[in-house]
Amino acid sequence: MGRLHVRRITTRRVVAGIIFAAITLPAIAQDDPPSMIPAPDRSEGDGPFERLIIRGATLIDGTGAPPIGPVDIVVEGNRIAEVVGVGYPGLEIDPDDRPGDATREIDAHGAYVMPGIVDTHTHTGGPTKAPEAEYTYKLWLGHGITTVRGVPSGAMEFSLNEKRRSARNEITAPRIFSYHRLGSGEQYEDKKILTPDEARDWVRYAAKAGADGLKLGAYRPEIMQALLDEAQARKLGSVAHLGQMGVAQMNAQDAARLGLGSLTHYYGLFEAMYENNDVQPWPVDMNYNNEQHRFGQVARQWNLIAGRGSDKWNALLDEFLALDFTINPTMTIYSAGRDVMRARNADWHDVYTLPTQWDFYTPSRESHGAYWFYWTAEDETAWRNFYHVWMQFLNDYKNRGGRVTVGSDSGFIYQLYGFGTILEMEMLQEAGFHPLEVVRAATMHGAEELMIPSGKPIEFGVVREGMLADLIIVEENPLENFKVLYGTGAVKLDDSTGQPGRVGGVTYTIKDGIVYDAKQLLADVAAMVEKQKSELGDLNKY
Repeated sequence: MGRLHVRRITTRRVVAGIIFAAITLPAIAQDDPPSMIPAPDRSEGDGPFERLIIRGATLIDGTGAPPIGPVDIVVEGNRIAEVVGVGYPGLEIDPDDRPGDATREIDAHGAYVMPGIVDTHTHTGGPTKAPEAEYTYKLWLGHGITTVRGVPSGAMEFSLNEKRRSARNEITAPRIFSYHRLGSGEQYEDKKILTPDEARDWVRYAAKAGADGLKLGAYRPEIMQALLDEAQARKLGSVAHLGQMGVAQMNAQDAARLGLGSLTHYYGLFEAMYENNDVQPWPVDMNYNNEQHRFGQVARQWNLIAGRGSDKWNALLDEFLALDFTINPTMTIYSAGRDVMRARNADWHDVYTLPTQWDFYTPSRESHGAYWFYWTAEDETAWRNFYHVWMQFLNDYKNRGGRVTVGSDSGFIYQLYGFGTILEMEMLQEAGFHPLEVVRAATMHGAEELMIPSGKPIEFGVVREGMLADLIIVEENPLENFKVLYGTGAVKLDDSTGQPGRVGGVTYTIKDGIVYDAKQLLADVAAMVEKQKSELGDLNKY
């Protein structure tokens, strides 16, 4: 979502904000700025086990292969030891011929197993909206998200420490890959980076600190070249949000040619295919700091390109493919622009959205992404047209063999952590991806995007012998309906009673061989929300 804005507490919440600070942030002096609260030591989750066996599941392995079952999946410690076919639909083999000697068993008959989801564009809340990392982590794990790429996940020191704690399973959290913005880190708080040599120095500093990669903007070419050269030399990943203030000199094609590994969002994509313009023809009263200008106008690029099948369209697809370029679209985070009423009234807000997070969402000239000053039907029409073209490009790239991954960027624009990731999967299906291609984007391809810079093979993202035991167990078929992955489940009519009910929601999330009750994690989040409501008052929806 670009620059991180910190919103002042509104007049209607001045007293509530003081109460919140006093109750929730006791360790912070009254005149210190708010900061993120690390996750507490882990008290949830069982395992890893000497020998965990998941019995009788239907497996979606993440590679794009069709489902198969029944299978028994044997996990020893934090690795998948065996995936064994144990019969045919409706006919299982003799129990004596199946893997045995389990330390723990999970009965998954009638259920589906797939790899843990990889979300490659995340932020861990924020000091003024969701300050406790535990809240975000449990929303992620509660939706089957076992690996995240923070871009970033807070300040460098905070993010890297949480990454290490998660790797040791000291906290209830997904596996964390930590990417950072140019100039982040305590040693760079008062420094400006103006030259290529200074940019290289910062990359070396980030690598030594333990960063996995760089979150880049649309920097001038000599700075971008230095950053990418140094990142590649140190086997660091790179992803760029080529924002509007720099995209005129660094579009997606320019950056890919310099060695950028991945494009997040859409910035720089349309600009690389303009037919009769070199820069976007902004209105003469355009002001980037007016976020309704910023986000309202950007959608009006949809008709500035020749479009699907044109020479520029095909040439860009072919060049990205030749460069093994990854596109991480994060369609979910801008989707409220197509229908803000739907996003504002999503099923999960009442139960799972903190009042402070909701306050950040509501229309404001201060909060980043709260640009609903006077959103019109014309604005929504522009965004729908924009998505139509954007989705065509993504589907064409996938069909050529290009890598498209799942990222959510939740925490802004009415999108909530975890829920936004599942919405992204739904939107890839809307773009034309087969459900198996969606799952592959959310698992294997996400793992590849994160591991390619290191030169190492993937260890997660696929259910296969020898891989890390990152798995989801869900009672409904996600290929039939991705809505069953939402923590709120999917509405389904019960023909036996004639009444509607909810089905689905992830049952178990297994990360590194540790089995988490996903529904209990979400219940913990609901309790955190209720606690804050009791301190600050309920949501005030506009």
